Amino acid sequence: MTQIIAVHSFRGGTGKSNLTANLAATMACRGQRVGIIDTDIQSPGIHVLFGLNEEKINHSLNDYLWGRCNIKDTAYDVSHTLIAESGETGVVKGNLYLIPSSIKAGEIARVLREGYDVVRLNDGFQELIRCLKLDYLFIDTHPGLNEETLLSIGISHVLVVILRPDSQDFQGTAVTVDVARKLKVPKMLLVVNKALPAFDFTDLQKQVEKTYNISVAGILPLSEEMVQLGSKGIFCLRYSKHPISKTMKGITEQIAGLVISH
Repeated sequence: MTQIIAVHSFRGGTGKSNLTANLAATMACRGQRVGIIDTDIQSPGIHVLFGLNEEKINHSLNDYLWGRCNIKDTAYDVSHTLIAESGETGVVKGNLYLIPSSIKAGEIARVLREGYDVVRLNDGFQELIRCLKLDYLFIDTHPGLNEETLLSIGISHVLVVILRPDSQDFQGTAVTVDVARKLKVPKMLLVVNKALPAFDFTDLQKQVEKTYNISVAGILPLSEEMVQLGSKGIFCLRYSKHPISKTMKGITEQIAGLVISH
C-alpha cells in the first residue's frame, strides 16, 4: 500500500521544501519508488533543488489542474539527479519522480485569482500513485492552512510538521496540530529546524514534545554548509556524513517504521 507523507509548516521559511526533498531522496536511495508533488502553488520552489529549471518543465501541476494534460504528463524522473548529487551510481536503488508547480508569474496569478479544483487535485494524487506504482508520495504543502493543505493533511498517513525554535512557529504549529487531530491523521512527527548548535537539543526536544504531546523525529542544527549550498542540490547526498544527513536518515527510518506499524 502506498503511503502518503505530508510535510507541512504553519509559516514560510522553515526549510519545509528542503526537508521534503532530502527525505524523499533518502527514501529513494533505500530502494523505494518515491514521488514528490509540489502543492505550494502560490510559491513553488522544490524543483530548484533537483536542477529542474523552467525550460525543462513542459507540463506542471497547474496544467493538470486546469485540464490541459494528464497528471502523468507532469511527472519528471529525477533519479539521475540523485546519482549526480551523490557521485556514486550504486547509491540510488529506487526511483524519484517530481511533480512541480509552475514558476510562471501569470500561472501563479491565476491561482491567486481563480483558485483550483481541490477534488481534481486529490484525483491526481491517486492517479500518480497508480501509474507510477509509488511506495511513498511526499506532498510539499503550502504554509499555513487553506483548502489544499487541509486535503493534504487529511489524506496523509504520516504528517511531518517542521518548525523553528521560534515563538511564532510554536504558536502556529499548535494550530496545525489541533487541526490534524480533528482530521484524525494516523501519525504525526515533529522536526525542529535551524536550532542554534549552542542549544541543549535534549532539553529542546523535551520542551517541544511536552508542548504538543507528539514525538520529535529530529532536530536539525543551523548549518553553515546548508546555508552555503543555498538550495542548489540535495544536502544529504552532497554531505552524506554530516550530522544533518544522519538525522535526515533517522527521520526516514522513523517514517518507515510508523508506516509498517500502522
